[in-house]
Amino acid sequence: MSAWVLPDHIADVLPSEARHIEEIRRDLLDMARCYGYELVMPPLLEHLESLLSGTGEALDLQTFKLVDQLSGRMMGLRADSTPQVARIDAHLLNREGVTRLCYCGPVLHTRPASPHATREPLQFGAEIYGHSALEADLEVLTLALDALKVAQVDAIAVDMADARIVQALLKGASIDTARTTLIHAALAAKDASELKSLLRPVPVATSQALLALLQLYGDAQVLAEAQKSLPALPEIASALNHLQWLSGHLDGVNVSFDLADLRGYAYYSGAMFSLYAPGASDALARGGRYDEVGQVFGRKRPAVGFSLDIKALTAVAAKRPLRAAIRAPWGEAPELRSAIAALRRQGETVVCVLPGHESQVDEFHCDRELLLAAGQWVVKAI
Repeated sequence: MSAWVLPDHIADVLPSEARHIEEIRRDLLDMARCYGYELVMPPLLEHLESLLSGTGEALDLQTFKLVDQLSGRMMGLRADSTPQVARIDAHLLNREGVTRLCYCGPVLHTRPASPHATREPLQFGAEIYGHSALEADLEVLTLALDALKVAQVDAIAVDMADARIVQALLKGASIDTARTTLIHAALAAKDASELKSLLRPVPVATSQALLALLQLYGDAQVLAEAQKSLPALPEIASALNHLQWLSGHLDGVNVSFDLADLRGYAYYSGAMFSLYAPGASDALARGGRYDEVGQVFGRKRPAVGFSLDIKALTAVAAKRPLRAAIRAPWGEAPELRSAIAALRRQGETVVCVLPGHESQVDEFHCDRELLLAAGQWVVKAI
């Protein structure tokens, strides 16, 4: 095999795409800062027990593992930054009241999340700790929507669910962990025949309610239908009310509900959302409430957040025009070098044309050039 062939689902990012990714990254961080979120930079690798504490089997299987040559301990390359940020909130900041944190950096997956996904996403996310009421859920959802909008993604659709619904239905049934996992998988796949088979030992009322979830997807009418067809349990009533409240505060986006959506069921503890847009094969952003995330670090705090892959976002975001630049000749004359330096201090991109390369085309849109006129270096339109 040639030395330059990269592993499957790993790719170099070339100048044009890298420029687009970097512009979106900066816009997302600026957007988060406008909301009052502070940037943190967790390490790419940690001791494995810290990295995977409380995350469940799914993240364990996605994590590359290696031995630390200094300590001999097992370490992992992060597959998700959320547990790290929860550790930072719990042990390093340890603040009282509300803490807003954001992050942006690469994560690594042992397997791609979808057939065309990269195994090296550039993950951006934002999380708010310390507020248990719906204001925090709405703030995170609004920030996620604004993140897609600032990336110039149009026709955004929001799909919502709540982890408490299935949790409440299964709580009263004596089901072992293995069967529960299979039930979750059947619900997520909307496999009615498999679900019926798995629910044979389950009480009839619980079985009927879980099967009803397979049909509870669509527009706002789903919530009214759920109130009729699901048991009148306090957790379910609260979940439906929360979904109604959150969706009622969203304007300009198409909102749908899928009450059998269990992606991340072991992770979330309340309302969940996924953001979609035309051209994307999967959700561009996912988030919700996960109040249990800090418990393994010794500090259980209310928490809501979302994350997205900037690389996947860039693939469907509107292409941005090249930033206009100035072409300048290469030279050693102090006046020329001073003129170029002054332009760069003003924020201009100045591309010096090296001798013998005057006709080459590059990634920059040079709409002006630096010329010597009447003994002065001046910028003129091309």
